[in-house]
Amino acid sequence: MKLINNATNIDTTWYSQQYDSAFTPLHRYFEDVNSARLAITSVSNTKYNLLLALAMHRSGLFSGVCRSPASSPPSLEDMVSKPPQVVTQSNVARMRIWLGLKYLDGEPVFSKATLVTKPGRVVSTGIHKLGDLAQGFDSELSRGGTVGGLNVGELLFLGTACGILEVREALSRKVGGILLCRVS
Repeated sequence: MKLINNATNIDTTWYSQQYDSAFTPLHRYFEDVNSARLAITSVSNTKYNLLLALAMHRSGLFSGVCRSPASSPPSLEDMVSKPPQVVTQSNVARMRIWLGLKYLDGEPVFSKATLVTKPGRVVSTGIHKLGDLAQGFDSELSRGGTVGGLNVGELLFLGTACGILEVREALSRKVGGILLCRVS
C-alpha cells in the first residue's frame, strides 16, 4: 500500500525504503534535505554513513556531526559543545547520525551530488590518476571507463584503506581507492 503525503506529493513508503535502509543513497538524500532548507537532519547509524559524513564535515559541507538517539535530536550548539554520547550494544539500535547543514547567503553550501561508483560499476583508481582528476583533466581508468575531471568548487570523495577521504586528502596521503561521489 502506497501512502502519499499530500503536502509534498512524495510517496512516503518509497521514500522511507530508499532513504532509511542500510545502503542509504546519501548523495540524493542530502540534495533533498538542502532543497527543503533544513538546519539539521539525521541519517541511519552505519559505519559508511558516519565515515562519509565525517569526510564531508572535514571538507566544510556540514557545520556539525554527532550521534544521538532518534527521540532527542541535538541542537546545533550541542553538536559542537557537548562531548559525543557513548555508543554501547544496548543503545546502538536507537542511535542516529545528526548532521548540521551549512548555508551561505540563504543558499546551501552544496546543491548537487552525483554517484560515481554504482552497484554494477565500481570505479577505482590509483594515486597517479587522482592528480589528473583533481587538476580538472578527464582520466581514462583501467576499470570503469572515463571519469571527468573536477570543476571549480567540486569535491570528490574516495573510499580508501585510510577511510573515506576527499581527493585532496587522498593525494596528500598518497593513496588511491574507489571513487564514491562528487559534490558541488
